[in-house]
This record gives sequence, structure tokens and C-alpha cells, in this order.
Amino acid sequence: MKKYPTEATERFDDAQIHIKYCVSFIKKYLKKKVLEIGAGCGSFTDNYYNNDIKELTVNDTDKQNLIILKKKYSKNKKIKVTKSGVNSFKNKFDTIIYLHVLEHIKDDIKEIENAKLKLKKGGFLVIIVPAHKKIYSKLDKAVGHYRRYEKYFFKKKFKNLIIEEFKYLDSMGYILYYLNKIFFKKEIFPSKLKIFIWDKIFSPLSIIFDFLFFYKFGKCIFCVFKKTSNSNN
Repeated sequence: MKKYPTEATERFDDAQIHIKYCVSFIKKYLKKKVLEIGAGCGSFTDNYYNNDIKELTVNDTDKQNLIILKKKYSKNKKIKVTKSGVNSFKNKFDTIIYLHVLEHIKDDIKEIENAKLKLKKGGFLVIIVPAHKKIYSKLDKAVGHYRRYEKYFFKKKFKNLIIEEFKYLDSMGYILYYLNKIFFKKEIFPSKLKIFIWDKIFSPLSIIFDFLFFYKFGKCIFCVFKKTSNSNN
């Protein structure tokens, strides 16, 4: 997994409206035993963790993020922090989540196949990734994105996985990202002011317009797979 720059992590962590909006779609899938891959500094974890989760394992490979996560959750016995990858676990999970993480993994198809093996039958694989190859930018490259995604990727025939839910999110964010790529070609990391404007002004608008557009258009893809069999094939 490519390293995510600290500067970008800190700025994205301020986008609390966007984060809470994304979390609103995943909460119903987070019950019993959950594994989050690439938790970062806990930006999503802080917002989705609730009493329906009986056991939560959060993974990250960055040393600084691991220090932050261990310090943050040291008093919560239900949360385990580890650097172990998805294929390292002996037990299976009810839900495995990748929130803006899969794009950092070179062999994403193999990662999904490995995650599938660690899911219980009827379990969920919850994914949020950046959408649309045509808006891949210097920012994507700088933060270690191997790719942005199209809908057809999720329609690949992953054996024993079916699509439970599929949505595009952040319609206003797509427009801003596209315009930023055109007019700020030399920029790598957006300023804190831009993050503030996107999150505090345009994210609330996205909540409205995503609904009006029937979640058919947006900067991010939200997809949930359900495992249909215990077979390891």
C-alpha cells in the first residue's frame, strides 16, 4: 500500500461533513465483528464506531498512524489496533471495510479476493473509492492513488460476492475536483481554505443533489458486496 502523506491526512480529517455523510451509508453494515483496513488516524473510525460492533480490528501500515490509533483506542477493550494485513487473520469477520483505501493497493483484485476469504457467509465487504479515471490528477498521484474507479470494475465476476448496494456520492465534489484540475494544474494539495469550502458549503449541497440524482453521479463510489457462500474458491 502506498504511503498517504501526513499533510493530506490532516487536511482530509477536517472534512467532517463529508466523512459523516459517507459513514451514514455504511453504519447499517457494521455489526458484530468488524475489520477496517487502512484506518489512517481514525477519521472514519471515530464516526462509525457504536455499540452494535462487538469487536473492531483496525489496521494500518504507517508507523505514525499506528501510534495515533493505539493511543486513541488504548482504553477501549473492544478495539484492537494492528499492522497485520487482511490475509494474516485466522478468524473471519462479519464486515470488512476499505474506506478510501483500495486505490492505494497495487493489486486491488487480489486484495478483494483475500478479503473475501476472511468474510463469514452473509458478511459484507464495504468499499468507498475515488471515481472516474478522467479526473485523475496530481493530487491522486501525490497521495499514492494507483487509480480512480469506474462502475465496471465492481461488476467483475468476483465469485461468491454479489453487489448489495452501489452508489455515487459527492456530486458537487466531482464538479469542484474537475474544475480544480483545469484551473490549478500546478497545485498538488488543495489549501485548507479549499477543503473548508468543499466540506462546509458544497458537501451539504451534495447530500441534496446526490439524492435528486438518484446517486448516479459523483466523485466517489460506494459499493457493498455480500458473501454468498463459505467456499474458498
